[in-house]
Amino acid sequence: MTLKEQLKSDLKDAMRAKDIEKRDSIRSINTMIKQIEVDERIELDDTKIIQLIQKGIKQREEAISQFKEASRDDLVQNEQKQIDVFSLYLPKQLTDEELEAIIQDIIVSVGATSMKDMGKIMNPAKEKVGGSADGKRINQTVKKLLS
Repeated sequence: MTLKEQLKSDLKDAMRAKDIEKRDSIRSINTMIKQIEVDERIELDDTKIIQLIQKGIKQREEAISQFKEASRDDLVQNEQKQIDVFSLYLPKQLTDEELEAIIQDIIVSVGATSMKDMGKIMNPAKEKVGGSADGKRINQTVKKLLS
């Protein structure tokens, strides 16, 4: 089952169960997918959808930090619920140890020795890790291993 089919099925289930938060979150994901597909006239595969979901999570995390500054706890809770639903559709996240092992292999294979070589590591790391870790975690791990 593709991710799109899974989203469609889960949307129906959420509507039947009258789970408003899950329904609205899935609709938000579907809206992001449809927007890209219409604008760029392409059909998104699971990899691109995962990237889109990660982007949505990042946007909501930024919104949470702004809502916390404004003392809007009600909005913080809404955004956190959406993040929780979005996370259901991401692949299993790598542990820090697994991520470090993968990045260490990449560092050895490209012969990186200092922070100047960070660019040589990031792209292969993002390709290999895929949706199993976000770019921020990859970046932090690379910095940790190179310093």
